[in-house]
Amino acid sequence: MQNQFSFLPKIAALTVMAACAAPVMAQQAGDNVIGVGWFHLTPQDSSEGLTGTGGAVNGVSRPNSHSTVSNADTLGLAFTHFFTDNVALTLDAGIPPKFRLSGQGDLAGLGQLGSAKQWSPALVAKYYFGTPQSTFRPFLGAGVTYVWYSDVSLTPQFQSAAAGASINPALAGGTATASLSSSWAPVVSAGANYNFNKNWSLGFSVSYIKLKTDADITATPTATGRAVLGSAPLRYRTSITLDPIVTFLSLNYKF
Repeated sequence: MQNQFSFLPKIAALTVMAACAAPVMAQQAGDNVIGVGWFHLTPQDSSEGLTGTGGAVNGVSRPNSHSTVSNADTLGLAFTHFFTDNVALTLDAGIPPKFRLSGQGDLAGLGQLGSAKQWSPALVAKYYFGTPQSTFRPFLGAGVTYVWYSDVSLTPQFQSAAAGASINPALAGGTATASLSSSWAPVVSAGANYNFNKNWSLGFSVSYIKLKTDADITATPTATGRAVLGSAPLRYRTSITLDPIVTFLSLNYKF
């Protein structure tokens, strides 16, 4: 009897060791994962020159009037559902980042031209390599995002230039507004999850979005400007290629 009791501590120790040695049960079929983290967006941008589409500037082309788009950071959210041990679908969203537009070429002297917030929720299908027991699980993904913009604003110096100051400095002043087109865009992604235990993991991904938007600008000259340029608003159009590379670092919880 004494010998039997002496084995109990050994059996308990072996049980604990076996539990610690058990493989991590990471993501598997039926699991849901929510992630919170940091999006960093780096546009690979370019722009066409401004083309007049209405009023006194109709048909006037300014091919050297370019712009560049700043990087942006924002809080990101991701919800993933695993349909199988390897196939999952992720919804990416978050607080819309704010991009700033600065002048280049003929517009370089104006500095910042404006800003806008970009909304771009995305659905991405992913294939995870490895098994639910893998600590490190890389993945590849492809999907689509719908992009639209809010809080589009132009700086006073660009409004003045668009409303006539670029034609004649004596016509400085006036106001202008802009709108940016919405569009669907493809997304490709690669990344990995590192699983700490059955519930918590750290995720990192790099995505590329093929994205282009059209900007329409409507300017209203001052009274002096209207006397010279006519009463019709001045309208311009340009296209901006963004093509951002998006990195996402997140802390994830599986349930």
